[in-house]
Amino acid sequence: MEITDQDVIFEDNHYIAINKRAGDIVQVDTTGDKSMEDMVKEYLAAKYQKPNGAFLGVIHRLDRPVSGMILFAKTSKGLDRMNRLFHDRKVSKTYFAIVRNKPEKKADTLKNWLLRDRKKMITKAYDREVKGGSFAQLDYEVIGELDGYFLLKVTPLTGRTHQIRCQLAYMGCPIVGDNKYGYPRGSQRRSICLHSRALTFVHPIKEEPTELTAELPIDGFWERFNVLL
Repeated sequence: MEITDQDVIFEDNHYIAINKRAGDIVQVDTTGDKSMEDMVKEYLAAKYQKPNGAFLGVIHRLDRPVSGMILFAKTSKGLDRMNRLFHDRKVSKTYFAIVRNKPEKKADTLKNWLLRDRKKMITKAYDREVKGGSFAQLDYEVIGELDGYFLLKVTPLTGRTHQIRCQLAYMGCPIVGDNKYGYPRGSQRRSICLHSRALTFVHPIKEEPTELTAELPIDGFWERFNVLL
């Protein structure tokens, strides 16, 4: 599927935000599947009639089975400045996750040390410091329950690979569909119930407070949780 106007959440001279579909890859990998980077370039080139192609900078990434907010830069100036904001942790990220097991607490802060297993391509969580591990922290809040599923609002305070997936699984609440981290079955849609909901930051060029929000996927399951929002 190509990028269309309906996929665009926000666009100005320097940035474009897309509501990513679960299953799309952000950048080309070993599968050879078409990436979002290429699709957004094609969208911009067609929209602005640029026969030589459009500039696009990848600022951050989302795992392939994750849906939601992803921001790209349309200029090198925009890329450099937004990279700086991400590096300095001046961008607040909000995710929604759906889990089957009820968390023990309605809201909590999770602190773990994460160690990447590069052979198995998974991240392992520990409750103590481990050699080669990276400290990870996130806040979560239970928004509500629907038909035996729990919707969580998750705010990662660090940016580690598979951090949310790993930390929620470690506390006994693997994300629905994420059989890589302990959920009993996967999804035929190549998706997990983790959605990048929002980015909040001060626009590094306009110097304006900016909050970008990605609507929940319409897939027969996710949209039911709009009643809890």
